[in-house]
This record gives sequence, structure tokens and C-alpha cells, in this order.
Amino acid sequence: MNLGFKQSPQTRAVLSNGIVVLVWENPSADIIATRIFIRAGSQWETPQTAGLSHLLASVLTKGTEQRSSLQIAEQVESVGASLGTDSATDYFLLSLKTVSSDFADLLQLAGELLRSPSFPQHEIDLERRQTIQAIRSQQEQPFSIAYDQLRQIVYRDHPYALSGLGTEASVAQLDRANLQRYHQTHFRPDNVVISLSGRIEPDAAIALVERVFGDWQAPTTPLSVLKLPVITVRPVKAAIAQETQQSIVMLGYLAPAVVPEPHPALQEAESCSMPLSPAPHTHAMTDYTALKLLNSYLGNGLSSRLFVELREKRGLAYDVSAFYPTRLHPAPFVVYMGTAPENTAIAIAGLKAEVDRLRTHPFSSDTLQAAKDKILGQQALGKQTNAQIAQTFGWYETLGLGIDFDAQFQEQLSAVTLEAVQSAADRYLVEPYLSLVGPAAVVKK
Repeated sequence: MNLGFKQSPQTRAVLSNGIVVLVWENPSADIIATRIFIRAGSQWETPQTAGLSHLLASVLTKGTEQRSSLQIAEQVESVGASLGTDSATDYFLLSLKTVSSDFADLLQLAGELLRSPSFPQHEIDLERRQTIQAIRSQQEQPFSIAYDQLRQIVYRDHPYALSGLGTEASVAQLDRANLQRYHQTHFRPDNVVISLSGRIEPDAAIALVERVFGDWQAPTTPLSVLKLPVITVRPVKAAIAQETQQSIVMLGYLAPAVVPEPHPALQEAESCSMPLSPAPHTHAMTDYTALKLLNSYLGNGLSSRLFVELREKRGLAYDVSAFYPTRLHPAPFVVYMGTAPENTAIAIAGLKAEVDRLRTHPFSSDTLQAAKDKILGQQALGKQTNAQIAQTFGWYETLGLGIDFDAQFQEQLSAVTLEAVQSAADRYLVEPYLSLVGPAAVVKK
């Protein structure tokens, strides 16, 4: 085992088999929360295998070579613990929370689930049916339809275009062999990050992880390298007619990933329908941080610009907000509104005008500081519990940012200038993709 650097109160270690262990000692409550990340997720799927990582998350806890689904559930529930799995675009996750005295036994169970799932056929059949029902349910939700459509027009043949649940057609043909191949490819110790927070000393935590996972050897084959198509910026409009009581208006802009890298939109500027000039590689992190500020200013909370201007003052919106997720690859900067069908055209113009305003009406110093304070406050509130701490730092490590990224982001945020905010708005928030869902009479105009 090769210990890495230590930054109080957090410790980072790397086991000899490649597992990264992060420990945040927090003795205030007799609880230990653990997040075990696999660097996988739906980014590894194709249209034919869409929904595979979600299906694997659904069946991973339903049996191992040593225990049945019932035995697993009984062990967890008998001590009041929680254990669950999830799959996102950029990672697969096993979550665990328990009192300190039961942690060793529950971590051993987590090890069995990760290393030797049995994937019982009857459980696969059941989870596949339930997933298809969930897909059908989403097809009745205008927001989900609009966001699916937006992803497809922004990302096209990139896996970020795919729904995490998959499609009815793709899920229906997923089988046990698909699950086993996915598991064999990605579930290996040199692809794992284990993040813990709670009442446990770092040395004891690392020794326990070593005991449970230390004999898990990585295959001789190297880790798979993900080869993705280049994303080019070609803003288009797409509409789906559905007789709903409201229209969903969604504008999307392709924005930087959190990992500093040349932005594909800028690399492919010659194919864009908008003028873009190449940004230096070193500007990527500044652009990401500046756009986080702009997105928060636009749509974060009841005091946000979109809420105040479009809902409170103009009465256009049932719901209005913005989001810009942290992603490993270029992410969507999205503003959206639910509005009465007869206001659809006005809503499109209103949303676009508010985004355009970021370029035409530069921030004041007070506005910039208020946006910074809001994000910094929310960051602090997002790391209050052991589960939140384990999730946050495990996620940063999984992205390759390291456990110092939390402090680095705060420093970067504080250092963002009015000029950097203006530059990011001018570079990325020019011409939007438009996704509409609503009655045919208004969305097909």
C-alpha cells in the first residue's frame, strides 16, 4: 500500500491494487457514510445498449455468489443501515451508511456486491420490466420529453445524447451477458474510488478497506479507453407536439466540462453557425467557473433573474430555472420555462432575451459578488453531512480533479473578474438550441 498526501482532516491513500481511498474523520456523530465510485456510467453506452448501466445498478444488489437478494436485504435492514446503487453519465455508485459498529460487516457486503454479483435471471427480467414502465412514465412528463429532445439535438451521436434509462427497444434486448461484460470491463480495483466520512480514524479506515479489497487484483489488460465523437455546435430547433396543459420551453448552450481541456466547440469553430474564437487551454477552468456564476444568477432560487423577471414581474412562468451540471465532457448550460401554451412564443423570446442580456449588460461589482456569495454559501451547506462529504470528495477524485479541488474552486470563484464573466458569456451564450414540447398549434409554428 502506498500512502498518498494528507490534508487534515482528510486523508488520501492508494492501495497496491490501484484503489483510491479517501477518509474524512468526523467524530461528531456515530455514523460512517461511504461512496464507492466506479469510473463508468452511461457514457460507455451505445444506442443499442442504452440503459445498461442503470439496469446493472438495479440488479447489483439482488444477489451475489454468497448471498441471495433476501439475505442481502435482511443484513442491511436488521441493523438499520442503508445501501443503494446508482448510475450517472460519468460514474457508477454504491452508497453505504451505517453506525460505526456495523461498518466492517457492511463494507464486507459491499465488497461482495462489487466483486461477485450473480445477476439472477428472474431479477433481471423484473428490473427490465420496471425500467420499461419508468420509460413510459417519463414519456408522459413534458419536462423529461423536452430535456431528452434537447440532449439529442445537442449531442447527436455522443453518448450524452442518451437517456440514462435507455429506450424501450434497447432495454428489452439487454441480457445477462451484457451485464457480465459491462461488469468485467469496468469493475476492477484500478477503476475504483472509495470515499468515507464519519467516526473512524484514517489509518483504521484504510486498513479495513485493505482487508476487504486488498486481494482484489486488477486484470493484466489495461483499462479501456473511451473514444468519443467530437461535439460540434450547430444550434437547431426541435419540437414535439403533445396536448399538455403547459408548454415547456428549453434553451441549451454547449459549455465547458469541469476537467480543463480544449472545448470541442472551439476546436470545431469552422463548422459552427456562430462566430467563435479559440480560447487558450488555460482559460477552460475560468470559463467553467464563470458560467457556474452566470447560471446561478439566472436560475438559482426565488431571487434569481429568471424567477423575478419572467415569473414575478411578467407572470409568464409556472416554473422557470436554469442548470449547468458538472460533467467530465462538455455540459449543457440550460434555461427553461413551463408556461401557458398561448404564451409559448413570448416565453421563448423572454428566455433568450435574459440570456442575451448577460452579453449586452455587463455585471456590476455588487451583482458579481452576490452571485459568488450565493454559490459559496450553497457549497458550504452541501457538505454538512457525512454522506454529502463522501459524495463531494469522491466525485472530485473520480473526475480526476483531486481532493484539493473544493478549495481550488472556491479560490477560482473568488478570483473571477467582471472581464472573465463577460468573456465566458460572449464565447458560449450566443445562439441556443431550442427544445419545445406543447400543443401542436403553438410548437409547430
